[in-house]
Amino acid sequence: MAEVFLRRLTRWQAEQQRHGVANMYVECHGRDAAGFLDRFERHVQEPDFDMVTADSSDGLVGCLYGFRPERGGELHESVRGLLPADAAVATSAAGRLFLLVELMVREEYRGRGVATRMRDLLLARHGADVVVAGFAEGGQDVLRAWGCTKLGEVAAASGEAWLFPRAG
Repeated sequence: MAEVFLRRLTRWQAEQQRHGVANMYVECHGRDAAGFLDRFERHVQEPDFDMVTADSSDGLVGCLYGFRPERGGELHESVRGLLPADAAVATSAAGRLFLLVELMVREEYRGRGVATRMRDLLLARHGADVVVAGFAEGGQDVLRAWGCTKLGEVAAASGEAWLFPRAG
């Protein structure tokens, strides 16, 4: 199997890659791309949007992206309402919550550490006190493997919220 290379995409590059990412979404989740593209267009405009892709000679094999939800916004408040008290206090400061919202890895590349490598690269740049995953589609096995704790359903994100273990 081909070697996998990671790269961080700017907001502009992410927008340019949206159709390739949407095709991977269809391949990974078996769903229509239209709903994904609508969400992606909104997400790419969020504060501190950040995206990492995994590429090989086979093309795009993985994608992970997230952002800092707008403080006081519906998404921020709905996630904050699920957090344990100490984590909720930490998110009161501006920019202290980072939300991972989409993870995709092509099936033949799963179990090879691609998702973990993308997570490490993406989160290395963000000084968030609290990291929550709110994937709308799947990812629960990966989140358990990463030591995350399920918080509950997030209506504003149409998915589950999972809290990452605190660093340190």
